[in-house]
Amino acid sequence: MSLHQLFSILRARRAAAGLILLVTLALALAWILVRQPAYKAIAPVLVDVRMDPVGGTALQGMVGPSYMATQIDIVKSDRVAERVLQMLPADQEPVKRWREESLTKATPQAWLAHKMQTLLDVKPARESNIINIAWTGRSPAEAAKVANTFAQAYLDVSLELKTNPAKRYAEWFDDQVKLSRDRLGQAQDKLSAFQQQSGIVSSDEKGDYETARLNDLSQQLTAMQTRARPGPGSAEQNPVVATLRADVARMEAKVSEGAATMGAAHPTMQRLNAELASLRSRMSAESGHAGSLAEGASRSAKQREAELERAIGDQKAKVLALTRQRGQLSVLQRDVDSAQKAFEAVSASAAQSRLQSVANQTNMVRIASAVEPTEKAGLSGFQTMVVAAVGGLLLAIAGVLLLELGNRRVRSVDDLAMVTRLPILATVPTAGAMLMPLRLRNAPRRLALARSAA
Repeated sequence: MSLHQLFSILRARRAAAGLILLVTLALALAWILVRQPAYKAIAPVLVDVRMDPVGGTALQGMVGPSYMATQIDIVKSDRVAERVLQMLPADQEPVKRWREESLTKATPQAWLAHKMQTLLDVKPARESNIINIAWTGRSPAEAAKVANTFAQAYLDVSLELKTNPAKRYAEWFDDQVKLSRDRLGQAQDKLSAFQQQSGIVSSDEKGDYETARLNDLSQQLTAMQTRARPGPGSAEQNPVVATLRADVARMEAKVSEGAATMGAAHPTMQRLNAELASLRSRMSAESGHAGSLAEGASRSAKQREAELERAIGDQKAKVLALTRQRGQLSVLQRDVDSAQKAFEAVSASAAQSRLQSVANQTNMVRIASAVEPTEKAGLSGFQTMVVAAVGGLLLAIAGVLLLELGNRRVRSVDDLAMVTRLPILATVPTAGAMLMPLRLRNAPRRLALARSAA
């Protein structure tokens, strides 16, 4: 369809198009006159990203989109709406206005909460951590009051979402603290009873008297076993016997020299023989005495060695028994240390949970209260009429085209040529002077074609 045909249709059905446009404008005007005034108040809430002094956590940088979306869903949740209904007085608008209607519903409270949510608008501010909580009411005071109530209800619900789990954790951790304290007490009782029974205070072997005594006994036995025999008390090593033996040897040499020049009856030889006999007698006596002393010393050494071996055996058994007891003591001490660490960890977690359960602040902060709006929300009357005029014009065009499709007419030369598929030779001007005749486009060329065809 060409633009010329469209204007032809609109000119022919201008009454229907005007009626549609007028009806649209009338409906818009009626809506302007009967619509209730609406005012929109906004209460901004900041999502703080600083370190939480109670929980010890922080959100780094800008808050993530998922976190902001979660907070927006919380504001729009039924829990926040129900908290708003609890905070608003019964005679406060719009609760008062909807109260009678809610009585006919199966769940009045849920219906009222849903009605509150229909007028709620929650949007995050662009490139910031601020959530704008807006509510639309019939009066500026109503809009500001409900918007502030929604913001406060959101803060209260956020605090509950933070503290309620902490309260449950605190109760659970308190039970765990009692169990850990009981286990620690049992471990300490076992350790104390074993220490009293064994007489061992510490499992540390450094500076142990029994081990030092065993080492000393071992050193004494080693020294006695490595001592050379015969010992210093034997006859061969006795200095008196050695001296007498040397004297006997010298005297025998003198006797041998004297026997070469003197006879046995010579007085000198008799004197030398008497001295030699005396020396030999003394040497024999000293050798016997030294032998008896050496034999006694040997018996004493063997007896001492046997005593040391028995003492070392007893000491080894005692040290081994102490080592086993120290091992048991070490196990009990580790049990006590493990129970102590578990008790300290559970106690710290319980203290942290109790601290979080009594917190009265969240990372959500109201940076300003909603003020009563001075202008109505939505389009003004003039803007509404402009939109209605544009919309009515489009509806008029659409309606005219629909009517034309239902009852097709020939309104121009192009329509006639399109319907008959024959060349148009000439046109007859209209009788009325009001309308100019529709001129035949390319008439000379078509007339020449018709003549050539004839």
